Amino acid sequence: MNDLVLRELHSIEEFEDVFRLFDRIWHPPPGGAPVTVEMMRALSHAGNYVAGAYRSDHLVGASVGFLSAPVGRAMHSHVTGAVTGAAAGSGNGFALKLHQREWALARGLEMITWTFDPLIRRNAHFNLAKLGARPEEYLPAFYGQLDDAVNAGDESDRLLVVWRLCEPRVLAAVRREPYRTEIPPDAVVGIADTGGRPVAGRTDAATVLVAVPRDIESLRTEDPEAARAWRLAVRDVLGGLMGEGARVTGFRDGGYVVERA
Repeated sequence: MNDLVLRELHSIEEFEDVFRLFDRIWHPPPGGAPVTVEMMRALSHAGNYVAGAYRSDHLVGASVGFLSAPVGRAMHSHVTGAVTGAAAGSGNGFALKLHQREWALARGLEMITWTFDPLIRRNAHFNLAKLGARPEEYLPAFYGQLDDAVNAGDESDRLLVVWRLCEPRVLAAVRREPYRTEIPPDAVVGIADTGGRPVAGRTDAATVLVAVPRDIESLRTEDPEAARAWRLAVRDVLGGLMGEGARVTGFRDGGYVVERA
């Protein structure tokens, strides 16, 4: 990441570049952009977080966030997007998160929160294993109906994750030491991936494993019925467990590790 430059953004021209980047990533319908140029301008001017990642003077990632409750302690990262494809694995997203963390710590903040689709396996691994964040709430249909190229045809269930910036597992993540969750031998399978379909199992043990599909984004197009089955199964099992007070302690081997309180 030595050639990656991260900095806060302040000009309309920079916000227009971010808008175009997000448009290439999500392909939203008219009026459905995740954040507008005007909103980025207002957030930045009010002292919130709008930042870009540049490689060879080309914008390859951006993030927009704002101060949130608890007042004086937290920031909510509303939208983060980074170039994928040929640049995948180049560390753009990880670098943006580290920049967010430094920005937050410099302002005396203790945590950063954000939401993500619990069915997207790579994001779950990134957030839980690579960053050391932890899901704390399951939010069914959180954004209502989304019609962009990534989410169209599915419901917008989200996990709210909390990244406590100075916890030991986060400090290890900053040192690029991914967090590996240990699975006890008596863990049970709450959802299994059998032939690309969710199969419900047991949830009556101290540790429950909840699988997610290998590629939900492709399933939405190729097999909408299977994608719908995964959405409902994970909402029922993972959402149900979290609603009862269970904690998601990690992500391993394509699924969530959930421990009952």
